[in-house]
Amino acid sequence: MQKIEPMTLFGYEKLQAEVKDLKEVKRPGVVKAIEEALEHGDLKENAEYHAAKEMQKNIDNRLAELQEILGNSQIVDPSQLEHAKVSFGSTVVMTNLDTDEQVTYTIVGGSESNPDIGLISFNSPLSKQLLGKEEGDEVKFRLPGGEKEFEIDEVKYQEIVFETK
Repeated sequence: MQKIEPMTLFGYEKLQAEVKDLKEVKRPGVVKAIEEALEHGDLKENAEYHAAKEMQKNIDNRLAELQEILGNSQIVDPSQLEHAKVSFGSTVVMTNLDTDEQVTYTIVGGSESNPDIGLISFNSPLSKQLLGKEEGDEVKFRLPGGEKEFEIDEVKYQEIVFETK
C-alpha cells in the first residue's frame, strides 16, 4: 500500500520543476551525447559513450523516484491550518536557553526538507517533539552535541517562496 505524504505547494512545484528540467533539458542533452559518442565507433573503449549511458541511467532513476514521490504526495496548504500550536507548515522561532541563540524552522514534507535552510521534515525527531507545542513552551531536544533546551518564541505561518535558479 502506498503511503500518502503531505507536501507544501512550494515543495510540489520545486519537484515539478526538477522533473521538467530532467525531461526537457538534461535527458535530451544526454541522448545527444550518446548519439555523438556512437559516431566515434568502437564502444568497448569509448569513455564518452559509457559516461553518457551512466548519466542517462541516473536521470531515468531520478525521474522514476520523483514520479513516485509526486504520485504519493498530497498538497497541504499550511495557510489554511491553525498555527496557534505547531503543526504542518508552521514556522517555529526558538531560543536556546543556554546560549540565547535563536533558530527558526519550518515543518514541511519529508521530500522537501532541507535543514540547512531551516526546512525540517514533519517526520523528523525534532518536528515530532515540536508538534502541538505553543509559544512560551520549553522543549528539550537530544541533539548530537548533547541535550539542549529551547523556548518557543513564536509559532506562525510564513509562506515558503519558490526560488528559481
